[in-house]
Amino acid sequence: MVAKSRHLPVRPDWLALTREPALDPDRPIVDAHHHLWTRPGNPYGLAEFGADMADGHRIVASIFAECHAEYTEDADPALRSLGETAYATRLAAESEAAGGPRVAAGIIGHVDLRVGDRAGAVLDRHVALSGGRFKGIRNTSAHHPDPEARGSDISPPEGLLSDPDFRRGFAALGPRGLVFDAWMYHHQLGELDALAAAFPDTTIVMNHVGGPNGIGPYAGRRDAVFAEWRAGMAAVARRPNVAVKLGGLGMRLAGFSFHERERPPGSADLAAAWRPYVETAIELFGADRAMFESNFPVDKGTAPYGIFWNAFKRIATGTSEAEKAALFAGTATRVYRLGPIPGPTGGAS
Repeated sequence: MVAKSRHLPVRPDWLALTREPALDPDRPIVDAHHHLWTRPGNPYGLAEFGADMADGHRIVASIFAECHAEYTEDADPALRSLGETAYATRLAAESEAAGGPRVAAGIIGHVDLRVGDRAGAVLDRHVALSGGRFKGIRNTSAHHPDPEARGSDISPPEGLLSDPDFRRGFAALGPRGLVFDAWMYHHQLGELDALAAAFPDTTIVMNHVGGPNGIGPYAGRRDAVFAEWRAGMAAVARRPNVAVKLGGLGMRLAGFSFHERERPPGSADLAAAWRPYVETAIELFGADRAMFESNFPVDKGTAPYGIFWNAFKRIATGTSEAEKAALFAGTATRVYRLGPIPGPTGGAS
């Protein structure tokens, strides 16, 4: 069910008030999670994403994450999301032809795994349609009974990851080498742990550093929530088939409220706020199971694209060169099987 948007509005005039030169500008980056859409009044396609990427960092490729966009509404409900995969595939081809960063080099689409035994055939259609770019799917499971604690416009049913039909569909991913992107709130990390244990041969990528919640009943309880979140993350990190995306902390859900400031935060501000979560995730999972993500344009209501990457680079200062290479590009390239990535040799274009 889609409700009034729970995401922060993007205010270009406000975002323009804070700018920074790119730190470590020659470091290759694979943006492990972003969206593209043609929503009326709020488009975010190649032109808009390209303008953000032109902020001085060396973006060489990206992973498109499903966002219930461009569905084929008159199709069989199980097949409507093929429209989104077709849309992302078309933009990926246009990006490659332009010779810049490989936008949507990997596509994480949507297949409702509750179709059960039918899931395999549906997944195969997405793979064929994408020209090999389709790398897996995401079924959002972020559920909370209190509407004030919800950070997503989509409110899935409670207990999705343990639903028998869902699990029958999930069983089709591993044999095809497809990844499952998981998006839930921190109080649901136990559900992800159980899923990962039941399917040890299927790669799962946890979105948005495990969804620490800072709104509704969690507002003003940051220390307690952090302790709960860390315990859940530690349990999931024991599963070698689970990786984590480092980002999503610019959403309203995280409760940092930078959008209420007179000016957007600088990268030092973001790094100070996010460091405990990101460093903990890297400590628990290791750099070879962690990857940075922008989550644009959803996180764009907090700060400009370049400032996000500066913040991540500040947080990663204490890691080794090999760890930086993994966090910014290597892990995403390997997990999503992107292959060699020829990219721009200077700043992103």
